[in-house]
Amino acid sequence: MLNELPRACDIGTKTNSQGHEQHWRGYKLHLDVADGQVPISAVLTGASTHDSQVAIPLMTLTSERVVYLYELMDSAYDADAIQAHSRSLNHVPIIAPHPRRGTKKPSRLPKVFPPRPTPQLTWAEQERYKTRTMSERVNARLKDEFGASHIRVRGAAKVMAHLMFGVLALTVDQWLRMSAPG
Repeated sequence: MLNELPRACDIGTKTNSQGHEQHWRGYKLHLDVADGQVPISAVLTGASTHDSQVAIPLMTLTSERVVYLYELMDSAYDADAIQAHSRSLNHVPIIAPHPRRGTKKPSRLPKVFPPRPTPQLTWAEQERYKTRTMSERVNARLKDEFGASHIRVRGAAKVMAHLMFGVLALTVDQWLRMSAPG
């Protein structure tokens, strides 16, 4: 699965919190993060690769390394195939429902199948989902403190090596924070 992901340098686009598009040329690092903000798996793709394309290979890779119970993902990962793969690994997928579900205009044709209600998280899943922000903190720390925002090397292998040095330093820092008497 990993070999099928695009690794070529290309242009990525993202809409920021103010609704403006940001563009960059290069790559995108996809991380799987455990409790305690410790990175477990990382995959590098071209910048234009959507995060949902990497979800199944990344959760498979992480499942080979550690035993865990939940898959916490934002609404970009709200796809039946991702949820089904998570369940096939005996995990509980906690994925925020995407607003696109249930937003189609109703058809005027007679309904053969009853409409599926928009999925909602239970209160327990909502509480567990709140911890998903730790993965955003890991990404922010990797950019702000460990050199991932400005990389001056060319080629996927060199970029991945540069990023993994940052991931290694971040991981050691998190271990030291967890082991410090507090």
